[in-house]
Amino acid sequence: MNCTNFCALLVAPLLVLVSTPTPAETVTAAGKPAQLDIRPAGSHGLRVTLKPLDYVPELPDTPALTEREWGKAAISLREIDGVRSWRIGHLYLTVSDNPLTVDVSTREGRSVQNVVLHENGNASFRLDDQPVLGLGEGGPPMGADWRDEPLSYDRRGRLHEMAPRWQQQAYGSRNPVPMLIGTSGWALYVNFPWVQVDLRDERRGIFILWEAPESEDAEPEALQGRPLPDSLVPGLLDFFIFDAGDPAVLMNDVAQIAGSAVMPPKWSLGYMQSHRLLQNDDQMLEIVDTFREKKIPIDAVIYLGTGFTERGWNTEQPSYTFNPEVFTREPAEVIEDLHERDVKVVLHVVPPSEELMPRLHGNVPPRAGETLDPGHVLTHWRDHLPLLEAGVDGFWVDEGDRLDLHSRINRHKMYYQGQIAAQGNVRPWSLHRNGHLGIARWGGWMWSGDTDAAWRTLEAQIRVGLNHSLSLSPYWGSDIGGFYPNEELTGELYVRWFQFAAFTPSFRGHGKTWWTRLPWGWGLDEMGPEEHRTNPLVSELKNPAIEVIARKYAELRYRLLPYNYSLAWQARDSGMPLMRALWLHYPEDRRAAGIGSEYLWGRDLLIAPVTTKGTRARDLYLPQGDWYDWWTNQKHAGGATITRVVDLETMPIFARAGAIIPLDPVRQFASQRVRAPTVVKVFRGSDGKFLLYNDDGETLGYLDGEAALTRLTWDDSAATLTIEPAPTRGVNHWPDRRRFRIEIIPDGKARAVTYIGRRVTVDFSD
Repeated sequence: MNCTNFCALLVAPLLVLVSTPTPAETVTAAGKPAQLDIRPAGSHGLRVTLKPLDYVPELPDTPALTEREWGKAAISLREIDGVRSWRIGHLYLTVSDNPLTVDVSTREGRSVQNVVLHENGNASFRLDDQPVLGLGEGGPPMGADWRDEPLSYDRRGRLHEMAPRWQQQAYGSRNPVPMLIGTSGWALYVNFPWVQVDLRDERRGIFILWEAPESEDAEPEALQGRPLPDSLVPGLLDFFIFDAGDPAVLMNDVAQIAGSAVMPPKWSLGYMQSHRLLQNDDQMLEIVDTFREKKIPIDAVIYLGTGFTERGWNTEQPSYTFNPEVFTREPAEVIEDLHERDVKVVLHVVPPSEELMPRLHGNVPPRAGETLDPGHVLTHWRDHLPLLEAGVDGFWVDEGDRLDLHSRINRHKMYYQGQIAAQGNVRPWSLHRNGHLGIARWGGWMWSGDTDAAWRTLEAQIRVGLNHSLSLSPYWGSDIGGFYPNEELTGELYVRWFQFAAFTPSFRGHGKTWWTRLPWGWGLDEMGPEEHRTNPLVSELKNPAIEVIARKYAELRYRLLPYNYSLAWQARDSGMPLMRALWLHYPEDRRAAGIGSEYLWGRDLLIAPVTTKGTRARDLYLPQGDWYDWWTNQKHAGGATITRVVDLETMPIFARAGAIIPLDPVRQFASQRVRAPTVVKVFRGSDGKFLLYNDDGETLGYLDGEAALTRLTWDDSAATLTIEPAPTRGVNHWPDRRRFRIEIIPDGKARAVTYIGRRVTVDFSD
């Protein structure tokens, strides 16, 4: 993705279409004279700012948006005389008074949104009978009985208090983002200030602005974690209106304002095993050796900190000192031994107390003029340097629920900039419990927090992941099996969760009574350290079938690495997440828009997790077009619900007709060299194309175009597959020569081909 189109729109000529002269009304905000500014944002969006005249900055400061010059407003009004109309880029808009209203439509005449700016500082907007998605991560209000709460995917019908906090149960932690996506073709994002979102009325939604409390002691609980009260300016409102008629355009526009996702290290798309109660460094090595002996792929081990478990990697949190009771040798030697076993090492860290870490600000390294006070990120980052010197590869960044919006985003930035400053040409990686729109440009990986082990939780996680991916960042995951164990946690629940997690960006096992989160844990005759008041039933152990199924899906995850890594590049290039709501590719299908129990993995694979105990058949909806069962190659017509018979080892997966899916041989870790060719499965019934992306998977060279982009194009009527270099799009065709084995589904035909960076066409017409 580049700025060319966006920057062009910033200077595009403004066309004034209609002016209806009437006595001019002064624009006001919170009872004071104000100014209404409107700017283009992306190719199909507008930035609308209402600010009192005594507010000096041109635009409010926020870390959610990229640093750029927005330029002079295309429209700037201090008075409004009746109704005035303009065209900005692809959008038509009218501004009218009494009350101050901004109405946006497309040049084809389709209404996008109607926003009323009320005198009390609130803003209302139009709703209709179609689902509203987004709003970040999280679910029902704190205190609700989660077993009775509907597992809502559609955000309508509720007052969203937008209170970020730790929360367990079905939905996990709450990381709200005031980014709403109306599946009828509109989107709104409130950039400043923080708001509540009231969607209880069927026809109008309301953004409710916070009012600064009279004193710090009077600060409402729900306001905690927001910008500090002294940053709230009565009457100031900064928001975006997007045309979402084409979801791909919307996601690209959002990525342009919030920043393109960075490429993750390739190993981060592999399996990660989290450890809790540690015995010693021998145990740490033995577990990795067990993965290798059992040939269960793994790329990283994650170690919890002491205090969160009785005996972790460090002295009691918050601490950056290795635990001498665990490490009988020098920690750097142990980490080197782990590296020799081809796993990365990730350590669990938490922020200091609020008194020791005020609002985070600044950069690593500091820019000219930055104040190195206790809130500067460098002050906190320095504690991590000895860990990197010992060989640590990444960080699992916990807590931070009480940090304000600036600190949350700046903490993501700190771990990205800090690791680059310390390690040079190595891609950073960190996993956080807190975040907001804008973190993708700093890595932006999150997990859903400490959830209960329950079937209802597993079902809810699909909805959580989809809304997160639409409105927060493309990188999300959950604790496989749920964090808090209980009698509902069985081998069956674990393996169903494992199957689902194999098709989420973060693929990680973690939870209390942690041996039951090892792929072979359910085959043992004991469950290991019991860390919770309730634990799985011992009678559920000694079940070796679970390990076999887990290995099968881990191997599938690793076989799909070329497909998955290309999806990561798509997230960077276009803003499209890896885990996709059906609406993103089927916006005209009203039934698909409301489905939160299945999803697309990229463009071409449909994933329908099994989320009910004892399931023997799974009903699922296939959008328009033909679809192939991944396991049987049976073809089904779309636009209908089908019933898929399942056993414990089967999670329904379907490939779209026209899909081109590259699969590598099974690896035991992402960087392992393999000799067998890449298999390319082509599913007949429609034309198709796929852009295969590759780079070294480790360095920052991709930022300078050191990558390869290969186009695979299927002509269904001619029965030919063409493989060729794609137009550069910022990629300098880093050498990616490889052998392919092309397999045509369902014909059964196969051809071998060697690709050396030049166009080749493979003919299957005979």
